[in-house]
Amino acid sequence: MLVRDAMSTVVLTIGPTHTLQQAAQLMSARRVGAAIVLDPDTCGLGILTERDVLDAVGAGMDTDRETAQAHTTTDVVFAAPQWTLEEAAAAMLHGGFRHLVVLDGHNPVGMVSVRDIVRCWVAQRAAVPA
Repeated sequence: MLVRDAMSTVVLTIGPTHTLQQAAQLMSARRVGAAIVLDPDTCGLGILTERDVLDAVGAGMDTDRETAQAHTTTDVVFAAPQWTLEEAAAAMLHGGFRHLVVLDGHNPVGMVSVRDIVRCWVAQRAAVPA
């Protein structure tokens, strides 16, 4: 099974000036654990995860003042739609993260999470007769 089969194609994209509070509200409303942070001024692409927000809250930061830009991971590991789920899982395990932005060329086309991979593996296993 491939990343394209497991990834979410509707992803949350926010700007670098969104506050962590705004980002958390949008992530909660969409029931997602990560957002793509797109900076049109630098053509930069990053990711903000629930862990980034949690770390800021745990450090006592003001989520109404802290911006996504200050907490965005910019050295992102990207997946390609044609990667296998095993390749994506290995990249996540190696990097110690739970989300991969999926790029087709230079364009973000989705996001794949550990949950997406597990869901596909469980469904695939259930479909195989014992």
